[in-house]
Amino acid sequence: MVLAIIAVTITVGVYGLVAGIVKMDDLGLYLMKQTGNAKQKAGEFLLSAAPKLMKSLSIAGTLAMFLVGGGILVHGIDFLHHEVDDLAHLTGVFENITTMLLNALVGLVVGVIAVAIVTLIGKVRGNKTPSAH
Repeated sequence: MVLAIIAVTITVGVYGLVAGIVKMDDLGLYLMKQTGNAKQKAGEFLLSAAPKLMKSLSIAGTLAMFLVGGGILVHGIDFLHHEVDDLAHLTGVFENITTMLLNALVGLVVGVIAVAIVTLIGKVRGNKTPSAH
């Protein structure tokens, strides 16, 4: 029961945070239309910060996908998992950081290969972009 409560609380919290980020510019516009210098300044700040926050989140999200995807691949391919562990072990106190960076590198390499394959298939089929059907 406690685990279910924690799960629901975290889910509502995460989705609430996402909703707040998505609506941040709407709140900024609303505050800019209010009377009071402090509200208007806060609205201006929110409006100017929203695109920067979105850009930062898109970069962080892309990096996270490389880390997660690389980690899944490394853990799913036995010899790769042992190689990453062996290389990371050589770095001593930085073993966890090295493991993370190697996972990200694997994710990046596989991602680049996947994009190259999809792009090549798109060109062979005569599509201008890989997503065009």
